[in-house]
Amino acid sequence: MPTRITRVNPEQSHETPGYHHITVVEAGRTAYLAGQCPLDRHGALVGADDFDAQADQVAENALSALTAVGALPAHVVRSVIYVRSADRAVLGSVWHRLTDSVIGPAFTTAATLLGVTQLGFTGQLVEVDLTVALPD
Repeated sequence: MPTRITRVNPEQSHETPGYHHITVVEAGRTAYLAGQCPLDRHGALVGADDFDAQADQVAENALSALTAVGALPAHVVRSVIYVRSADRAVLGSVWHRLTDSVIGPAFTTAATLLGVTQLGFTGQLVEVDLTVALPD
């Protein structure tokens, strides 16, 4: 991981479940990934009514996108996770599924987890939006 990424948890801030309150990136190249959806390479929805299956597909798609720009999950500097649910237990479950996934290190940085009423594709339950500080 480049030394130009610094993650900070101020002493006065609350303890987090793994993310950091602040991520500082020195000037450099940045990639903004489109929201990663639970679609396979043919555009078919994976895991209808299955939060875990959709989180797994989103993680795989995000890893492919990161790889395409020469980045690793550790290069992610900001993440937003959208979950189509108002149930905090479901949100927490998706959070843990993603943090334990192939892109788990992406969520140790500045992160937001949101429960939403609708996502773009019929049957979609999970989406992840990532910002990446590209390696030199």
